[in-house]
Amino acid sequence: MRIAIASDHAAFALKQGLAGWLAEQGHDVLDLGPDSDARVDYPDYGFALAAAIADGRAERGIALCGSGIGISIAVNRNPAVRCALVSEPLSAALAREHNDATVIAMGARLVGEDMARACISAFLATGFAGGRHQPRVDKLGAPAFLREPA
Repeated sequence: MRIAIASDHAAFALKQGLAGWLAEQGHDVLDLGPDSDARVDYPDYGFALAAAIADGRAERGIALCGSGIGISIAVNRNPAVRCALVSEPLSAALAREHNDATVIAMGARLVGEDMARACISAFLATGFAGGRHQPRVDKLGAPAFLREPA
């Protein structure tokens, strides 16, 4: 699977570790940066990650910043992408199963590399359940101000 990964400076070390681990697992990793732990702005990297998912350069994405919050907000600005902030494997699996998330976000200051790996493993191993969840996911791509209420 082709997986895009991006971070800010606070999560640079975690990104590097996870990118290497994903490659060892046989995934094709698209590292969107940054290339060092020098200060950067997380929206730039979140937007780049979302674009890579939206345009098909990657099937799944991993977004990282200090808390995971800021970069998840940036990724979710793209209506073609669904990013879930996760901190343990169950939420990562449910993000895929119920919400068809294409990206997970995590905070480097909140989860260690072992927990991040467990979250990613659950995320990648879980499929979208569809069914009763599909109409809700469809609504996520068409915000209420753009459509009539159900």
